[in-house]
Formats: sequence, structure tokens, C-alpha cells
Amino acid sequence: MMTLKDILYGVSLSAVSGSTSIMVDNICFDSRKVGMDDVFVAIKGVVADGHEFIDKAIASGAKSIVCEELPKQLVNEITYVEVDNGNKALAIMASNFYGNPSKNLRLVGVTGTNGKTTVSSLLYQLFKKAGFKVGLISTIRIMVDNKEYVTTHTTPDALTINKYLQLMNDAGVEYCFMEVSSHGIHQKRTEGLVFEGAIFTNLSHDHLDYHKTFAEYRDTKKMLFDRLPKKAFALTNIDDKNGLVMLQNTEARKYTYALKSYANYRAQILENQFNGQLLKIDDNEVWSKLIGDFNAYNMLAIYATADLLGLEKLEILRLLSELENVEGRFQYYISKESITAIVDYAHTPDALKNVLDTIGTLRTGNENVITVVGCGGDRDKSKRPVMGHIASSLSNKVIFTSDNPRSESPTVIIEEMEAGVEPQNANKTLSIVNRKQAIKTACQLAAAKDIILIAGKGHETYQETNGVREDFDDFKMVKELLASVKK
Repeated sequence: MMTLKDILYGVSLSAVSGSTSIMVDNICFDSRKVGMDDVFVAIKGVVADGHEFIDKAIASGAKSIVCEELPKQLVNEITYVEVDNGNKALAIMASNFYGNPSKNLRLVGVTGTNGKTTVSSLLYQLFKKAGFKVGLISTIRIMVDNKEYVTTHTTPDALTINKYLQLMNDAGVEYCFMEVSSHGIHQKRTEGLVFEGAIFTNLSHDHLDYHKTFAEYRDTKKMLFDRLPKKAFALTNIDDKNGLVMLQNTEARKYTYALKSYANYRAQILENQFNGQLLKIDDNEVWSKLIGDFNAYNMLAIYATADLLGLEKLEILRLLSELENVEGRFQYYISKESITAIVDYAHTPDALKNVLDTIGTLRTGNENVITVVGCGGDRDKSKRPVMGHIASSLSNKVIFTSDNPRSESPTVIIEEMEAGVEPQNANKTLSIVNRKQAIKTACQLAAAKDIILIAGKGHETYQETNGVREDFDDFKMVKELLASVKK
């Protein structure tokens, strides 16, 4: 237990009613989880407003309330603390409660539209191979050295982040690599964390259902760099037109990487094959098992970060050559009939184009590229026709299907994707709402040497429809279907 006063250290307070010397057992922002002697933080969320559940929290045993608006009627013997921003207060309180664990780690944040999972996961992999105890907070999993935990958000809530960072402290972890989403930054989940560095991968069309404008989306990403301390490093992809924007106001040490521009760290693609690519980094050649331009950028970002964290350059290159592809990121399987199936998380226009362009550079031209793709429900609708346009322009055959339709009609989502298909590409497209049937049809259409791309879900092992999640694994399914389809 800690005193409320210690938990509130560093939080900007507007008003206090009651004693802050009381002991607090836990911090909660979900009234359903409040226990005796907890402090309840009322958060104004997208779906619900925690202020409406203050009475319920008190009834469940909360002895202190942190909120943006004090209730009209205050309960005796309850301490009320008014703050400007509940999310920011929660993050700072969480950090204090768990002993400010980020200060004891070399924490690096990775942000951008695409590449966050690959860069953070492979940095974890590389530093593990280098012999360090390492932590990872990513879309796919949370790792505390060798122990794996399930994750549900790209950037977890502030309490969860600090809980796992404390576990990393207890396990003697030295480095931690963390995906930082725009949602996480906007909702102040990373406030109170001490970053040793931040990496910007790229920026393209995504999450405009949440941020409303591209400028707001960009500027939210930039906030991670704006808050870096002077001793930290800020590493940015200067080939992206928004790369320099990230560095505009940061006090951190500034570094750039690029394939096309002059930068602190540069790479060149010498060869590109299905089983990997040959890169030239800092005048040294290195073979990578990851293919495509987008992965060349990822590998360069990893190399630069490892260098900035003090690893020896030739050792970094050796370790780069050993890195394995991340689950659901250009994960491929070749059947007995020589049909190649690729599963990729590409769920944005830019990511989908990158994957299809990469396939285009690897094919001889005689194979057909059959793409299975959908768009998520209750998410940015403006990208749907763009995704439809890209898929139909760069594939020989496209099957539009469901991809976590959530509360929306799968048929309507598909129709919005079809709206982006140009007339000359209309005869390339099919629409099959059932995702399993769509993948099965792709397998039936494919002949020897053809390439099937199943885009959008990547590592996900579920399909979400009307609040229900059913088991669904694209990679497992396509392997089984290719094995069962008779040619």
C-alpha cells in the first residue's frame, strides 16, 4: 500500500477535498474492479464516462476519487482530487504506484503507421541473441525476458504498462522495446514513462475514424518525440515526408535513416528473393531473411537503434542476418503444388501496396497474384475504396471478404471497397462474405507457381462479429486448405 499523496506526486492538481495521507491499496479506472481502499480514477472515455460511476466505486470500497469534475454532492470521509486530465493523471499515478519502473530500463518507443510490430519484435529478438535480458510490449505479445503474456492493445493502458515494466525490473531486464500507437499517445498512456529513445517508421492513411484529420494523426505521433529528454535519441525515417516533422521540437539527439536520401544511417538493396534479401548497410553486406523495401527500412531502423544503444556494428550485422520473420508479417508457405501463400497484417492502403509491390518484384510475370482482403468494421471508412483500388490494380484476381466486421454489415463494408475498383479491373473481383470460403476459393483458383496473398489479419487468431470473437487463423487455414484442395 502507498499513501495517496505519494501516488499523486507529479500530478497537476486543480482542487483537493479531504486527506491525501490516506493509504491506498490499488488504482482502478474500471468501477467494476474497485476494491476496499482503492483510488478510483474517473476517465472520460470514447464509449463511457467514468464520472457516471463514482458513486458505484465508493459503494465498492473506494476511499479516494480522482476526477476532472467534482461531484455536486461530496461524501464524507472520501477524498476527492480534481485534475485537468484524467488519463494523464492515471498514467503518472500508475508510474508512481509501481515505483517508476521505466527509469530502471533502457526503454525505446516505436511509432508509425506500419512497421511498429516488426521493428520492436526484432529488436527484442536481436538483443536476446546478443545475450541481454529484454522486454517487449507489442501488438502480438508482451515479453518479460523469456516469459510471454497475452496483449489486447497496441499500447496497453497505463496501469498495465507499468505493471509489466515493474515485472521487467524484478526480472533484471535491461532493455525494453515498446510499440507506441497514436491512440496510446493521445490517451496519455505513456505519460510518466522515461524513454531512452524513440523510432519513427512511416506515416500513411489510418485511424482517421479516431483522429479525424491526417494532420491530427501526424501531430499525435509527434508528441512522443516532443516529450523526449535531452539525453534520449530520436531516430526517424527521412525518406518519409513526415520524417523531419517528428524532429522539429524534440530536445533529444536527432538521427535519420533512409534508403533514398542522405542520412546518418543508409542502406541499399542489392538482391531481393523470396527467401530473403541482400542489403548493404554502412558499406557492409548483410543477408536478411525478411524481404521487400519495407523490411529493408525495418532492418535499417533496427541496425541504427542497436548502434545508438551501444552494440558493436559488426556484431549487429551478424545478428541481423539471424533474425526470423515476425508472425503474420509476410509469413509464407509453399504447397506441394508450388503455390505460395502469404499472410500479412497489411490493413492500411500503404501496407497493402508495399506487400503487393514486393510480390511484384519477386514474380516472373507468368504467375497469377490472387489477393484476399477485407476492411475492419467500426474503423476508418475512408480507406476502404482506396484498399479496393490498390488490391484490384496490383492483383490478377481479388476476393473481397470480411475482416473483423464488428458491429457493421460485412456486405456494406465490401461494397465500400468495391467502390474504389476502376471499371477495367471490375472483372478481376469477387465478393465472398465468409472469410473461410474466400480463402478456400483462392486456393481453388490458384495453379502451380501462383501467389495467394491473404491480407489484413496477419497474426490475429480470431474474427470479430457483433461483439463475438470466433477462432480464425489465416495462416493455419490456408495451409490446411492448400493441402486438401485437389488439382
